[in-house]
Amino acid sequence: MNEIVPVSKRQPGALTTQAQLEEQQQYLTFMLGGETFAIGILGIKEIIEYHGLTEVPMMPACIRGVINLRGAVVPVLDLAARFGKKSSDVTKKTCIVIVEVESFDERHDMGVVVDAVNAVLEIPRSEIEPPPSFGAKIRSDFIEGMGKVGGKFVILLNVHQVLSTEELGTLGQVAATEMAA
Repeated sequence: MNEIVPVSKRQPGALTTQAQLEEQQQYLTFMLGGETFAIGILGIKEIIEYHGLTEVPMMPACIRGVINLRGAVVPVLDLAARFGKKSSDVTKKTCIVIVEVESFDERHDMGVVVDAVNAVLEIPRSEIEPPPSFGAKIRSDFIEGMGKVGGKFVILLNVHQVLSTEELGTLGQVAATEMAA
């Protein structure tokens, strides 16, 4: 997991210029429901084992609960449920990726449940296509782009949209209203 896998082939010993570094972006790739997704590594704080989850009543279906991360309460989101799919089963490879999100000029940590973490990949900007306007299995505003890796596409997630605390708060209010009715 400590290895960075370059997607583009470089010649051994070739010097990397600043322009080439800016052209490359690093992404953490992971599996969810048999599909490969990726999140830019700049917002990722850590990856932890799935355990110690406390369920919280009247939360949206996509919030599995909270964890205690070194004394801080961190909400944990089920990405599969957020995408409108059935929640993934917890296995030995299930992980929680801790992501830092910004909301109203404040930074918050949020956990994201994934089936398995793959690797950190460098994907050149030239290998990233815009999100599809139709046909995706998730909301198009959740997709930042489609990275070409080894002849296949990796869905690059727009973390700010997927983990929007404003939208998740609205979903929580709707869930609480439905339970009260």
